[in-house]
Amino acid sequence: MTASVIPLLKPTRLLYVMIALPVVGILAFTTLRPIQVLPRITLAPGFSLVDQNGARLTNEDLRGRIVLYNFTYANCGGACPQTSAVMRALQNRLGEIDAGEIPVALVTISFDPERDTPERLRAYATQVGADATRWRIATGDATRLKYALGGGFNLYYAPNPDDTFTFDPLFVLVDGWGIVRAYYKTATPATDRLLRDLRLIVDEARNSAGAARYAYEAAHVFLCSPP
Repeated sequence: MTASVIPLLKPTRLLYVMIALPVVGILAFTTLRPIQVLPRITLAPGFSLVDQNGARLTNEDLRGRIVLYNFTYANCGGACPQTSAVMRALQNRLGEIDAGEIPVALVTISFDPERDTPERLRAYATQVGADATRWRIATGDATRLKYALGGGFNLYYAPNPDDTFTFDPLFVLVDGWGIVRAYYKTATPATDRLLRDLRLIVDEARNSAGAARYAYEAAHVFLCSPP
């Protein structure tokens, strides 16, 4: 009788162990939080633009790159929210990130295509100190821009009768898979915070292969995001 019962207990114990291990893992992960990640918010929109050098720029051209976007227009002055100084400050500090072979790009999109020709954007790029190898400034068809910026990036902007624009300052961080990872709804996000968030995406892209991938997926499940 005893000999016949023991074999029946082994599969039961194995089942208990299989149930317990994920539970223990979940408790350990939520307690220790060994990996921090930025949330995967939504898929970034598609677009087709022309940059300050007259070159075509699409969302597919940027695939595989970590991209920080901001949105403005070349004639932004006076009380207009100034965001390019943040991009320049970040551009000047990108060398602090050990990105290895993972490229990091900056993209400014103008929502004033009627006036922001490539020549005007090139002058603006010089004005704000944009390094064309890292920072592209572009615009495109007004109707398509409305879909990409308003619908895709959740940017509010509207033209005024005096050829200026009213808009809410916004930066958007997109990973190499084309997924939005952070919104910064301010004209002056801290450069240190932007660098930290870029490092988190670089680390994830570099390390989430093989077995380590499951640790990052668990981090996303439990959303171990930085404060």
